[in-house]
Amino acid sequence: MTVTLVTGANKGLGRETARRLLALGHTVYVGARDAGRGRAAADELGARFLPLDVTDDASVAAAAAELTRAEGRLDVLVNNAGIFEGMVGPADVSIGAARSVFDVNVFGVVRVTQAFLPLLRASASPVIVNVGTTLGSFGVVTDPGRAESTYALPVYSSSKAAVNMLTVQYAKGLPEMRVNAVEPGLTATDLHGLSGKGIQTVEQGAEAIVRAATIGPDGPTGTFFDRAGGLPW
Repeated sequence: MTVTLVTGANKGLGRETARRLLALGHTVYVGARDAGRGRAAADELGARFLPLDVTDDASVAAAAAELTRAEGRLDVLVNNAGIFEGMVGPADVSIGAARSVFDVNVFGVVRVTQAFLPLLRASASPVIVNVGTTLGSFGVVTDPGRAESTYALPVYSSSKAAVNMLTVQYAKGLPEMRVNAVEPGLTATDLHGLSGKGIQTVEQGAEAIVRAATIGPDGPTGTFFDRAGGLPW
């Protein structure tokens, strides 16, 4: 049985990813900082709840200790937890807001990945999936033919660009693991509150995440892709 942890999994893309992986036979742990919502989501899905605040060292350490006791290994880590500070342009950036976004989107990825590395190393085929965005892709945001090039979002975009670089560096430094970043696409979730025409469902958004989570030991590592294929860094 594949043991999988999805952070930020009580709603949105994380919840749908958990649901899809459960259907594929994974033992899924729903990581969430809100115990009530996390436990409710896990119960509804048939998953297992793991209290986990990616911004808190003690919470992450306790979660790793609990998974060590319960399973002794982790096969798939999906770093899904993330926040969006809104449409904050260059003139309105504050250090406080930037620190909050980076603490979740960047330091949270590092904090969780480092804490669960011993469990991943106990797996026969460990996989790490970092949920990113083309708003953090230099190749995309500098392409005038792409809609992403019309936005100036220095905090969110730079945090996700950092996630891309973390993905590359972890893939290089952990060759025994499959480490990839994925772009779910613009999806109707609470992250930004957008919905309607041109915005996909969570079912569609989870496709790339699930594909990355189910990569085998001979699959790619150090790549960035969406459900249509490869993306530039």
